[in-house]
Amino acid sequence: MSKLRLGILISGRGSNMEQLLKAAQDADYPAEAVLVLSNKANAPGLETAAAFGVPGQAIPHSDFADREAFERAMDEVLRDNRVEVIALAGFMRVLTPWFVSRWAGRMINIHPSLLPKYPGLDTHKRAIDTGDSEAGCSVHWVSKGVDEGGVIAQARVPILAGDTPDTLADRVLVEEHKLYPRALALACEEIMKKPRR
Repeated sequence: MSKLRLGILISGRGSNMEQLLKAAQDADYPAEAVLVLSNKANAPGLETAAAFGVPGQAIPHSDFADREAFERAMDEVLRDNRVEVIALAGFMRVLTPWFVSRWAGRMINIHPSLLPKYPGLDTHKRAIDTGDSEAGCSVHWVSKGVDEGGVIAQARVPILAGDTPDTLADRVLVEEHKLYPRALALACEEIMKKPRR
């Protein structure tokens, strides 16, 4: 079957990245992982990628004068590797409009809330403090606004009495690991309807 060339951007251990790499090993999965990029040289996820036989590379953002110079370097490596779809998996950088527009409709992110609720940080604390009965995670298209792109898929988790942000985060992460590979497959189906780059 036809597969899209997948690039994954990480900043740390990349537990969601690992789930995508596992899914991509399936012959019937619509994406083939070809590259993992990190903005931190010591990201443990680079070792995980190597264990899966996927090339990994660090492009430390601190080596560049500004965000766009960093992103132009990243974009060059992605294009050199003929990447067709990008998944952000714990990539802890807000992307500039320049990069987002370069990859519009071909870049997705996973976020630990039921968007449009709680974009940005501290999502679990905010859900608990507001008295919500449930939390969860969303996979969405990346747009110029932080966590504002169209939602592809969501998973819900009940908020239990006595939950802390940490206990809730642990349960949401279990659902993230199930959701992200499924949502990436849906995104690939949408991208495959467009002309190939």
